[in-house]
Amino acid sequence: MINYSADYTYVQLSGAKLFTVVLLPEKSKKFPTVIIRSPYVDGFENESEENISIEYLNKHKEWLNRGYAVVVQHCRGRGKSDGDCIPYINEREDGLALQEWIRKQDFYNGELFLKGQSYLTSVHYATAPFADDIKGAIFAIQDSERYNICYRNGFLKKGLHGSWYVGMYKYKSHMKKSYTINSFDILPMKDFTKTVFGEASEDFDEMLKAPNPDNEFWNTRFGGNDARNATKDVKFPVLFTTGFYDIYTGGIFDMWKNMNEDSRNMSALVVSPYDHGDGCVEEESVVFPEGKRCEKFGEWYEIDWLDYIRQKNAKPPFEMGKITYYKLFENDWKTDEFYTSDDTLEIKLGTDEVSYVYNPYDAPRFKGGLSRTFGGTVFQDVPNSRHDIISVYTEPFEEDVFVKGKMSAKLSVKSDCEDTCFYIRVSIEKERGDYGLRDDITSLCYQLGDYNPGSAVCLNFDFDEHAFLIKKGERLRVDISSADNEHYVRHTNQKGLYSEQTTAKIAHNTVYLQNSFLSLPVDKSTIIK
Repeated sequence: MINYSADYTYVQLSGAKLFTVVLLPEKSKKFPTVIIRSPYVDGFENESEENISIEYLNKHKEWLNRGYAVVVQHCRGRGKSDGDCIPYINEREDGLALQEWIRKQDFYNGELFLKGQSYLTSVHYATAPFADDIKGAIFAIQDSERYNICYRNGFLKKGLHGSWYVGMYKYKSHMKKSYTINSFDILPMKDFTKTVFGEASEDFDEMLKAPNPDNEFWNTRFGGNDARNATKDVKFPVLFTTGFYDIYTGGIFDMWKNMNEDSRNMSALVVSPYDHGDGCVEEESVVFPEGKRCEKFGEWYEIDWLDYIRQKNAKPPFEMGKITYYKLFENDWKTDEFYTSDDTLEIKLGTDEVSYVYNPYDAPRFKGGLSRTFGGTVFQDVPNSRHDIISVYTEPFEEDVFVKGKMSAKLSVKSDCEDTCFYIRVSIEKERGDYGLRDDITSLCYQLGDYNPGSAVCLNFDFDEHAFLIKKGERLRVDISSADNEHYVRHTNQKGLYSEQTTAKIAHNTVYLQNSFLSLPVDKSTIIK
């Protein structure tokens, strides 16, 4: 019978003591050690250390049964740990200090494994380049490129980094935050932190000045340079997981593609049909058979992964060097290199031109964040639900078509303003309604540099990877507007740095549907006749 051990301590770091729980299969032996660092522990703030240790023990018993020690630490300024929580800022020093502390403990056998999900993965990325005693990792649903977390084509992801940052910032100080759903409509945006927090937050304020990925800010510590390319040249196997409706889908695919060949060949990527929590809002979205990773691969597939690394299992739980993904609406799992097909189906969006008035003070919103902000996917509002949303349908498909890879679109547009935004969203028609697939957003000046009002120009849109079946007789729906104020900051129709702008104005925008196209990468090898 295993004689579990659950002890706690406070690891002293610069300016703070971080609450740390050590879980062992038994005392007086050495074990491979799994490291978990979490900020999402605020419910423990007023609990006793003993009760917290017991709760962690009960949660991680299977890890202990398999012979792993587990070290769980509350991030700075969260739960039982001291200090201020300022997202990302202290994670490198705190994470490296915890690793060094473990190396000095009697239970350490010389093998460290990193485990994280979402921000719990970011805290590990920040400790790269990784030490030689780190033998494997589980990096779930998190991008290592900070720009992708904050922006899309110059638009702040207020439905992701914005609202999340507000909740995270100095949480334990219990400061009164003057925040509502409309706080991201503040003009000028540069005053956001002073208005919401009552004090300036330097990292967020500097981020607001850097909407372009080539800004030097993104090469600084505030911009996440400590985590960039963290897994490009790793010398140990990594299990990446995401979902086709995760908030970081495209970034994780980019990380996978950017790995050197040796690193990728010893690793695996698993993609479910769901969102950041590997689930869905059942009354508003589709439930896919065996779609959750734990439904298909078992509750303990993460431990199976570490067991394989340590050669306790002869066969890995996932095929190495490949992507295991769920084919939506065909409802099956597949494993391959996920190469984008050279076969492309180009669909014209219409035969006429459509004009509308875009008012930033009454900007449209859309349901579901799809693959770039929180919200996953749900069935959409009815088409043409507002005067400033253009909804068009493709012709019904004449055969089943499997779309695999990155869709793209081109819009021919004009405006009477020196700058404005265009937003596009693609959905698939189902009997119950139209189910969101992908979206993208850009502005005239972000893509073109300068724009001459009244001139017709083409804008290109790029969508994150996807794998879904269009059944014979179904249609795709394309919504075009000039904002999604649920997930991205609205465009003011003014030229220049958004965070400095003090006013907004009306735009009269036109889309030439006859010169606009949606391009689908079609995997003909998997077409079902």
